[in-house]
Amino acid sequence: MSKKILVTGATDGIGLETTKALREQGHTVLLHGRNPQKLLAARDTVLAIAGSGEVETFQADFSRLDDVAQLAAEVAERHGKLDVLINNAGILRSRTEVTEDGLDIRFAVNLLAPVLLTNRLLSLMDTGSRVVNLSSAAQAPVNPDALAGKVRLSAMDAYAQSKLGLTMWSRHLASRLGAGGPVIVAVNPGSLLASKMVKEGFGVAGNDLSIGVDILLRAALSEEFASASGKYFDNDSGRFSNPHPDALNERKADDLVRAVEGMISV
Repeated sequence: MSKKILVTGATDGIGLETTKALREQGHTVLLHGRNPQKLLAARDTVLAIAGSGEVETFQADFSRLDDVAQLAAEVAERHGKLDVLINNAGILRSRTEVTEDGLDIRFAVNLLAPVLLTNRLLSLMDTGSRVVNLSSAAQAPVNPDALAGKVRLSAMDAYAQSKLGLTMWSRHLASRLGAGGPVIVAVNPGSLLASKMVKEGFGVAGNDLSIGVDILLRAALSEEFASASGKYFDNDSGRFSNPHPDALNERKADDLVRAVEGMISV
């Protein structure tokens, strides 16, 4: 059965390759990107793939929460239902380290944006829908002052903290929604895959992107993940596993969620 799937950060890397695979399988893909020119190029690339799935584009800069809110509004205006949201957009290194709101860009793009987008799109999803949040093997305890923009971190430290924050929030949301909501999973797609982020951040070619694409397709569509809400899948080990201990600490998770959701009230 054809599904309607929104993939953020779909203009290159794992996001683009995943949308190509989804189109080939006949699914309707909603492509998000920050750069309008790259977004149109990605659309043409996906449309060139043999398949029956429709392709739509949505432009938004995830370092701006107003853009994220507008993206959610546009998706809701065009579609009454969303089957899968893949929160793939992420950033490690950037020429701009701080957003217009004074926040570290890693926290804004990797954590605040997917939380806001998911919250705004939940009304389009039902118990058969899924939210796939891209986590990472790099996870570190979140510094509340860094999250609030009061302390500056290195790019890697902020990245690792943002990814643990997203993993913690995924577990919280799954618990809050329970059986009445969509499946919410956090996935480490694989370490050092051949994405632009890895090439720019670590100076290495990286491993085959198909490793990450395969697990995202499984998380989005397979029966294997149908009852995995709240879980974390580590593709490096190839199994569901425990994330960083902070993700299992209810007090720390509650504190993080309150802080994050207080920051996204746009």
